[in-house]
Amino acid sequence: MGKLSGIKVVDLSQFLPGPMLSLMMADQGAAVTKVEPATGDPARAMAPFEAGQSVWFRNLNRGKRSVALDLKSAEGKAALWDLIADADVFIEGFRPGVMQRLGCDYASVAARNPRIVYCSISAFGQSGEWSHHAGHDMAVQAVSGFLSVNDGPDAMPVVPGVPSADMAAGLTGLSAVLMALIAREKSGRGDYIDIAMLDALLPWCAHVAGDALGGGEPPRSATQRSLGGAAFYNVYATADGLHVVLGGREPKFAANLLTALGRADLIPVAALPAGPEQAPLVAFLRETFASRTRDQWVAWMAGIDVAFSPVLDFREAFAERHFAERGLTRVAEGAHHIAPAIRFGGDDWTPAPAPALGEHG
Repeated sequence: MGKLSGIKVVDLSQFLPGPMLSLMMADQGAAVTKVEPATGDPARAMAPFEAGQSVWFRNLNRGKRSVALDLKSAEGKAALWDLIADADVFIEGFRPGVMQRLGCDYASVAARNPRIVYCSISAFGQSGEWSHHAGHDMAVQAVSGFLSVNDGPDAMPVVPGVPSADMAAGLTGLSAVLMALIAREKSGRGDYIDIAMLDALLPWCAHVAGDALGGGEPPRSATQRSLGGAAFYNVYATADGLHVVLGGREPKFAANLLTALGRADLIPVAALPAGPEQAPLVAFLRETFASRTRDQWVAWMAGIDVAFSPVLDFREAFAERHFAERGLTRVAEGAHHIAPAIRFGGDDWTPAPAPALGEHG
């Protein structure tokens, strides 16, 4: 029995943000019905495949029911209304205006089920100049300012490795849905939630974009303390063409490492402002890390209290003993699953299967 046992969710969303939200609810026992078009969630067709299903789709839709409906038909709309009738949560990820045209906007749904928590997820929100503009994760990162600091040494922004806007929307949406469910216990009524990927991502810039927030200069990676301008928060190449990182700027870490390397004279440099003033320390560390292989540095660092990590690829990461000790992946029916990040003490977790298209109606 999960923490959300007894909660009924109707989810019309596809791809990543909405399905991630409802996945986290399904992993905690919510009864999630995934409403798909006849062609299915596009994630079903995304390679790679394992045990007959997309790894992406399975990991975002396990434990859900699948109902295939044509929402433009009278029969499809009637079937959706049947699902909505006793639902606690409704999730949709269409462009603003679509649900109103279908006759399933919040006002219409709440009129029939006033206890429902209705969550709309879009790129730019239900209002504002950009509300109808198309965009997936990178487009949102681009206009938010984040992509400008996801750059290389030549200052050219690169395609981000993490779908931060997608994930921020899913996580923020989950928080909002749970807040609304708690508030419903007092008021007896549900609520409407307008989750924009842009809105959800923007608070993540507070630690780097303070000056720009007040109308000043935007952050630049080369001179920003956590974007590449500081020696002890940086990436370094090793002798075998791999990489390591120093991931902590606290004075004790600088003192511990530089003392061990015989360069205690550079300790004060680590405390200088990020950018050109730390250039001598960055140069020393680049030369130093280039003198040994990544694994040699891992062994050498073992006895030193430094925020240091090797840069692993995903296969190396999944093979790490820590992943096994934490139960971060599981295999069920021949398919690999990433474990939910939310796990309560004393609870065990077994991956539930992901549904076939239209398996439940």
